[in-house]
Amino acid sequence: MAQPSIVGYNTGPEMAPAATWWPSISLVYPMFNEEENIERAVYFAEAVLADITSGYEILIVNDASTDRSPEIADALAQSNSCVKVFHHQRNLKLGGALRTGFSKATKELIFYCDSDLPVDLLELARAVRIMEFTKSDIVSAFRFDRTAEGFVRTLYSVVYNLLIRFLFPVRVKDINFSFKLFKREMLDKIALESEGSFIDAELLIKSKLQGFKITQFGVDYFPRNRGTSTLASPDVIIKMIRELVAFRMKMRRDIRAFRVSAS
Repeated sequence: MAQPSIVGYNTGPEMAPAATWWPSISLVYPMFNEEENIERAVYFAEAVLADITSGYEILIVNDASTDRSPEIADALAQSNSCVKVFHHQRNLKLGGALRTGFSKATKELIFYCDSDLPVDLLELARAVRIMEFTKSDIVSAFRFDRTAEGFVRTLYSVVYNLLIRFLFPVRVKDINFSFKLFKREMLDKIALESEGSFIDAELLIKSKLQGFKITQFGVDYFPRNRGTSTLASPDVIIKMIRELVAFRMKMRRDIRAFRVSAS
């Protein structure tokens, strides 16, 4: 049963109910070898989205998986018209998968999350409320505790976030965490180009430079317990750093102009 309002009501005798915002949402799941996770991810997405949206779609981008993920995703799409699957013939990494998903999105808001569900999707309702309450264009979650993913990955994350803060005028606590809700209309002004995991940072940095408002909030983090993550592999990290350096060189004038205007 749908909730009567995302923001609730003031029930005083002299007050009219608050305006209700029922946004439609495109949820994007990038997927590579997630046969143990994708069915569960879609199940929880359906349960949450049906309760907080005026309409939704679940977009699964199969990034050339080599396990049973494509067959499972296709079966999910056949059983629910709100689920759509897009297949890559070759592996395009996280950036390529997200750019495909974002380009296929048709709803007012786009929400991106990993298909191993590192966060309770009930937090999406909270993110929508925060977006309306703060009049934000992007709501980005950060993990209260990252240590559950192990010392090495925690160290990588801390160093990377500090590097982003030093090089770019964006102050986000957990820039690569896969929980971002944003308005689809932003993509008219932001062209995403990253092929690898730098796409998270690119989205937030370009949004900041364009004057879009970013709001952060904390969530509990649930480390992967099914399947295998490739996000901390040396190849992924090297590619991300290369894209970071190239992006910094390309955007140096825009960054300088932004800092001058903000001073």
